[in-house]
Amino acid sequence: MSFSDALLAIMASEPRHGYDLKRLYDERFAGSRPLAYGQVYAALARLQRDGMVQIVKVAQEAGPERTVYAITGAGRTALQDWLGKTESPGPYPADELVRKTLSALYLGADAAGFLDRQRTAHLTLMHDLLQLQAETAETGARIALDHVIYHLDADLRWLETASQRLTESGSTP
Repeated sequence: MSFSDALLAIMASEPRHGYDLKRLYDERFAGSRPLAYGQVYAALARLQRDGMVQIVKVAQEAGPERTVYAITGAGRTALQDWLGKTESPGPYPADELVRKTLSALYLGADAAGFLDRQRTAHLTLMHDLLQLQAETAETGARIALDHVIYHLDADLRWLETASQRLTESGSTP
């Protein structure tokens, strides 16, 4: 579900309106491209349609009308499912790895356990790709495998660094 899961994680602590969700998302995931307001409201509409969030209040203070959304029981279940699954190691899972790790950290969930499981998934794929590369004679195929292997290696270095930071900080945001 991509960044929608991260929005659910942000709403897990308290109901929020779209502007607040965008601001917190951009703060928490500073290395990612900032969300556009349209993305946030489109995601909220899908989440509401799917029963993951509900409108709890429409407030108009000094500025424009603000619709406040809260995560539902189904949303909490979906969030826990998302946090419990590793990402498919492969080309470019990094954004989802970061979103999932930070969401687990901010929720007080087992971010270290997720990182360990993800590292295992990455190492398994790395082993398989290195074996395939050793058996492949065609230059183009070897070059393509190099690309995937180097990205996995970078992810593995990031996973190790993130685990170390959690250990050093005592797993607090």
